[in-house]
Amino acid sequence: MSINCLIVDDEQGALDILTHYIQKTPFLNLTAACLGPMEALDKVYSEPVDLIFLDIHMPELSGIDFIKLLKGRARVILTTAYSEYALEGYELSVLDYLLKPISFDRFLKAVQKAREQIESTSLPVSENAPAATTLPVPEEEDYIFVKVDARVQKVKFQDILYVEGLGNYVSIYTPSERIVTLLTMKDVEERLPARQFMRIHRSYILSLDRINYIEGNQVFIDKKTSLPLGETYRDRFFKALEEKMMTGKR
Repeated sequence: MSINCLIVDDEQGALDILTHYIQKTPFLNLTAACLGPMEALDKVYSEPVDLIFLDIHMPELSGIDFIKLLKGRARVILTTAYSEYALEGYELSVLDYLLKPISFDRFLKAVQKAREQIESTSLPVSENAPAATTLPVPEEEDYIFVKVDARVQKVKFQDILYVEGLGNYVSIYTPSERIVTLLTMKDVEERLPARQFMRIHRSYILSLDRINYIEGNQVFIDKKTSLPLGETYRDRFFKALEEKMMTGKR
C-alpha cells in the first residue's frame, strides 16, 4: 500500500529534508512539496493526498488554520521549530508532532503511526473519504479565507452583502470594503451556505439576510444598492422566500 504525501513548508531546506526522508521510505509516495499553503490547498482539492507534513508557522496562513480548511481531506503530521504549538495541534487531532530539526528515526516513528491508522480504516487510502480520518470536520463554519494579492483574508459570512462575478474573479462586498479575489462564481456558490446565500443572477450571489425589499426585477439591499433578479433564478428565489412571506386573507 502506497501513501500519497504532501509537504507544506515555507523553508526550502525543510522541504528538501522531508523530501529525502520520504524518498527513502518505500511505502510513501511524494505528490508535491509546496512552499506556500495556498498552492498546497489546490493540490489537496485536485489530487489524492493521504498524509500532509505541515509546518505551523507560515506567513500566508498558519498551519492551524490550514488544517481547518482541509475539512478532513487528509491526515496531518505537524512539523515546526516551535514546541509551544504542540497542544493546539493535538487538540485538532493531528497524527503526530515533529520538532525541527527532524531526525530520520523520529520521522519513521511518525509515518509508521500514520501507516497503521490508514491501513486500519475500511476505505482505500486513495479515496480520502472524510469518514476515514481523525481530523474534525466543523459542523458549522461561519467564515472563509480568500487570497487577495499577497495576503490571505478572512471573510465572515455575516459580513457579506453580495458577491459579483467578474469572469475568473469575484468581488465580495461587505459594509466596509470590496474584496477582489481570483475565484469563479461556481467556486463561491459551492462554498457559501445555501441556507444563507442564493444566486439570483448569473453575475450575483446575495445574502438573504441583507434583503431590504424587492421591486419588479430588482432586489434592494438599501435604497441606493439593488441587484438584478435574473429570469432563470426568479422562481427558485421566491420559493425560498415563501416561508417568510406574510400575506393577508382577502
